[in-house]
Amino acid sequence: MKALLIEAAASVIVLFARAVTAVRAIWAEEGLPTRPCIYFANHSSHGDFVLVWTVLPPRLRQQARPVAGAEYWLKSRLTRFIGSDVFNAVLIARERDNRIHDPIEQMAEAIDAGSSLILFPEGTRNQTDAPLLPFKSGIFHLITARSDTDLVPVWINNLNRVMPKGEIVPIPLICTVTFGNPLRIEPDEAKDAFLQRMQAALLALSPRPAGGGE
Repeated sequence: MKALLIEAAASVIVLFARAVTAVRAIWAEEGLPTRPCIYFANHSSHGDFVLVWTVLPPRLRQQARPVAGAEYWLKSRLTRFIGSDVFNAVLIARERDNRIHDPIEQMAEAIDAGSSLILFPEGTRNQTDAPLLPFKSGIFHLITARSDTDLVPVWINNLNRVMPKGEIVPIPLICTVTFGNPLRIEPDEAKDAFLQRMQAALLALSPRPAGGGE
């Protein structure tokens, strides 16, 4: 019974996201990922991971686990059901004092179990005019621990206009989710060089000119 409820809820979320955003995926020249990977995307809306999750084909969607804040998704029975059961999210405690598990270990264990991850290296929603906030170091520490994992850049376009900060009702607009070719960390690549390379790969998928506003 619970499995049917989870499947029904997932279908409703996908249908709603597609109805509001008419979202379409733009895949890389190399096509769909062929193995578990880390999808890393720009972050400007609460709905970002929902849109990435929605455009993945069913096989890849079942394999993908968003990385999300435990404090939000565990605050009620409904959000716990959606976050833990429907999205099967890797729930990370944002506050260090509240952490029982190491976030890198949590994500690494999910990869070891055959899951892909959807994460946002900026760490928080970008509410500035800059195309990206500086990346946090978590993605570097994760890929250092699991260096044979592919990194797939993903640019989400227009969703910040669908769900502006402070708004409850979404504004219907067409969104795109653009996937880049998979990347790997280079042997002995330094943290700063790696983070800059990942930022450049993500910005290369953006439809707007460098330095331009949306």
